[in-house]
Amino acid sequence: MSADETYRLTKPPTMRTQMLIRRPPHEVFQAFADPAITTKFWFTGSSGKLEPNAEVRWEWAMYHVSAKVRVKQFEQDRRIVMEWGDEESGFTQVEWRFVPLKQDSTFVTISESGFAGDGDQMVAHAIGSMGGFSFVLAAAKAFLEHNIVLTITADHAPEGVPER
Repeated sequence: MSADETYRLTKPPTMRTQMLIRRPPHEVFQAFADPAITTKFWFTGSSGKLEPNAEVRWEWAMYHVSAKVRVKQFEQDRRIVMEWGDEESGFTQVEWRFVPLKQDSTFVTISESGFAGDGDQMVAHAIGSMGGFSFVLAAAKAFLEHNIVLTITADHAPEGVPER
């Protein structure tokens, strides 16, 4: 088998990350659907709440970027499926699942698929997405369980730090 065949993708990559958050499902779900809460641990602005058929824009002011978000499926306290991205780089699909567990805890799973580009670009995007969404889950956990604002999204790539 040649090196080219060894590294060929056999299916498009899908990102998946997950975490237990020790708060009731309704509270965790609202933290992702209501930007008044989400802005405390992830993005800095939103044009509206996630709800059935919503189209909103999320902003990360510290990075001067935004993303268009379209809600495709919405099951209160259980699941959100959306597309996000922009016209230039394309859109991917993100799914949040909120599974109730004992003692008012919620197991949150986030998956993303539909990455564009060649195999290397898709894999790089999936890896970056996993890192980003893992940060989001950790920040949500700290905020919801302990009322701590980590600023993890802003601190991941602060201004003035050279890119590698």
